[in-house]
Amino acid sequence: MADIPAKAPRSQRAYNTNLASEFHVMSVLYRLGMDANLTLGNKKAVDIVVVLAPGDTITIDVKAVAGSVDWLVGSTISSPRERHFVVLLSYEGKFGRIDEMPKAWVLPHAEFLSLIKTAKPPSIMRYVSRAQVRKLEHRKDAWELLKERATAGATNQDPRA
Repeated sequence: MADIPAKAPRSQRAYNTNLASEFHVMSVLYRLGMDANLTLGNKKAVDIVVVLAPGDTITIDVKAVAGSVDWLVGSTISSPRERHFVVLLSYEGKFGRIDEMPKAWVLPHAEFLSLIKTAKPPSIMRYVSRAQVRKLEHRKDAWELLKERATAGATNQDPRA
């Protein structure tokens, strides 16, 4: 199948990549039987909220790249959050090929934070190294982390609920 040409401006392509990626993750979550909700807004730290039980949720941030590059990290929550996960997606330069699924890594928030690096001065860009993430085989397609949290949440329900 041929690639769909990328004629949109760069900012529009980035927006399309991010939005498509959030919906991809939503699709996976629904296929796992989870109650996922997409958050709205342009500058947000939480892309998806998964309701496990009344008052019991986990949150997910989706970061995606269309090419084979590092993930840029803008402003992010700097202290680890126990019920927060980050899904890193890479389309490996095949974003326009709808027959190709992105590669995915599912990380607990604390683990994601430990991967963030700052580029050499004078740059202040923060990023997560693609080379480092590719070594995390135990996190590749580790959707079970979210499912385990959902199962744990279901067994820890307040009996009064």
